[in-house]
Amino acid sequence: MVSFSPAQERARRLLEGPQRYTCLAGGTRSGKTFLIVRAIVARALKAPESRHAILRFHANAARASISLDTLPTVMRLCFPRHKLKEHRQDGFFELPNGARIWVGGLDDKERVEKILGLEYVSIFLNEASQIPYASALVAFTRLAQTIEGAAQRAYVDLNPVAKSHWTNLLFGDKRDPISLQKLEDPENYARAFVNPRDNKENLAPEFIESLAHLPERQRKRFYEGLYVDELEGALWTYEAIEAARCKPEDIPEAERAAVVVALDPSGAAGRDDLGADEIGIVAAARGIDGDCYILADRSCREAPSVWGRRAVTAYHEFRADCIVAEANFGGEMVRATIHAADPNVPVHLVTASRGKAVRAEPISVRYAQGQVHHAGRFARLEDQLCAFTPAGFGGTGSPDHADAAIWALTYLFDMGDGAGIIEFYRREAETRK
Repeated sequence: MVSFSPAQERARRLLEGPQRYTCLAGGTRSGKTFLIVRAIVARALKAPESRHAILRFHANAARASISLDTLPTVMRLCFPRHKLKEHRQDGFFELPNGARIWVGGLDDKERVEKILGLEYVSIFLNEASQIPYASALVAFTRLAQTIEGAAQRAYVDLNPVAKSHWTNLLFGDKRDPISLQKLEDPENYARAFVNPRDNKENLAPEFIESLAHLPERQRKRFYEGLYVDELEGALWTYEAIEAARCKPEDIPEAERAAVVVALDPSGAAGRDDLGADEIGIVAAARGIDGDCYILADRSCREAPSVWGRRAVTAYHEFRADCIVAEANFGGEMVRATIHAADPNVPVHLVTASRGKAVRAEPISVRYAQGQVHHAGRFARLEDQLCAFTPAGFGGTGSPDHADAAIWALTYLFDMGDGAGIIEFYRREAETRK
């Protein structure tokens, strides 16, 4: 028998409410995902032949977190008399009554097309802080299966990020994240908060104590489970990025004067090396109008042979002129890794002779002037950019996605000497003479 804390019990009851969309927000290891997966299994058991989708941004994370951890744990603790049969090749689990629970990632194009080609009576977006709103909207359109006695329900969970994140606008402010207009049906959106202290029966005291002593911004997110204001004095704001956003079709290939793929390497041994930073891989273009465009964020945590192929694939996909790679980590090893995947790809190595914030400031000015556009939504990259201040990077871990984007844009704006903000303003002054 599973027991819940008062906060978890309130969240559990909310999941059974009449609203169509429910968000559980809060700190890490608070039981949010367990509660929602439990609710989905309960719904599946009551609705023969029903379909339910659990989606994360990355497919490998969905399998590791849901398929191999949370779902089996929920079945063992809450539904021990029922057996799940995994159809791994097809990406779903089946209950004896014919109900199916699909698990997948929105970054797996082939699998996601297969999953989103169906209709569901339940959809769960897990770790929604990583999922762009555009992707969430597409997933929600598949909440359309009609099953007698089972209402259609969508669930979202996350560790809160900035107050401008779409989950806070939608479930907190009750505003449309795109138009910012008040929702016409606010009663259909509900939210509850649960935090690590609400799950203390299942966590080590030392773990909870470590969360309580995190730096303030991280403490608010992972321990207190609060949405936070953007950093004071941040070089980027979500509003500025949003204001200049465009669609990929708005920049046809004929309008692209130059294209690069930028690479910010790390020492990751593979995707399971969770203590290592990700490898930033960002494709960007400069238009014939002089503006620059972020085309794709292919960052990953993979072994060198894998990220080398990933960077080369992006190079060919976007018909890039070269791969720009930071030489500080690995030097010629980076070039060798890329050439192992394709020896004909030109590689331009750049050296970080200035700090991250100094390299970032000239690019943030270009954003402020409306000269940089994101051709789509890149949640992790944008979160990292908005965590930069003149004093440095204020986010968690390394700004791997942002570093790659800054290298790409620096190269495209022809500021590749690394001189930073002083050189940037000198050049700007000379152009105005």
